[in-house]
Amino acid sequence: MKQLTKAEEEIMQTLWLLKKANVKSIIAMLPEPKPAYNTVSTIVRILESKGFVNYEKKGKGHVYFPIVAKESYSNQSINKLVDNYFQGSFKSMVSFFVQKNDVDVKDIEVLLDEINKNKPQ
Repeated sequence: MKQLTKAEEEIMQTLWLLKKANVKSIIAMLPEPKPAYNTVSTIVRILESKGFVNYEKKGKGHVYFPIVAKESYSNQSINKLVDNYFQGSFKSMVSFFVQKNDVDVKDIEVLLDEINKNKPQ
C-alpha cells in the first residue's frame, strides 16, 4: 500500500467519514481556509490512481468512495512508524510516548487491559 501525503490523507479522512461524496461535499467538510475545487479534484484523482478511492457517475459528476479501509491504512502507517523510528519495537514506541507525553497511569492501565483482552490464550 502506498503512503499518502498530508493533503491526500486529509481528503481520505473526510471520505472515510462521509463514506461517499462529491468534490463539493468533501470541500464543505474541510477546515478553513478551504482549498480550491480544482485542488481537491486533483487530489481525489491522485487517490484514485493510487488505488484508495473509486467513483460512480452521478449525473454530470462523480461520487467518490474509499476502497481502502481506514483500519487497513492506519495499521500500515503505524507499522511503518514503529519500523522507521523505533527499530520495529512497539515497546520502544510506548516507552517514548510515556517519557515524552506525560501518559497518565489510567491510560497505561487501559492499554494493559486491551493487551490482555487481545492476547492469544
